[in-house]
Amino acid sequence: MDIDHMVPLAEAWDSGASQWMAARRQVYANDLGAERSLVAVTAKTNRSKADQDPAEWMPPAAATRCTYLADWVGTKLRWPLAIARCARDALRQLAAGCENSDVECEPV
Repeated sequence: MDIDHMVPLAEAWDSGASQWMAARRQVYANDLGAERSLVAVTAKTNRSKADQDPAEWMPPAAATRCTYLADWVGTKLRWPLAIARCARDALRQLAAGCENSDVECEPV
């Protein structure tokens, strides 16, 4: 098993973490304050995801995709990270079939 960042470090960097002080980036990288921030996954899944966002990668198990989308958005909101327009458009399209999926946000 690997521990995966819900929003990959490179994605976070490109979304605003590059403006943070080093201490805040370290807290983000080791965030145990929200269940969705760090997730245990198989090494194969972690490698296939790499630093991609939901517009580029989705979990292989269809049953987990709505939860993945909600957790990804919740992590972006928790850390006020930007969502690029193309990613936002993809999120809307991907989430269209997700009924009863709540996005939970636990601000830092």
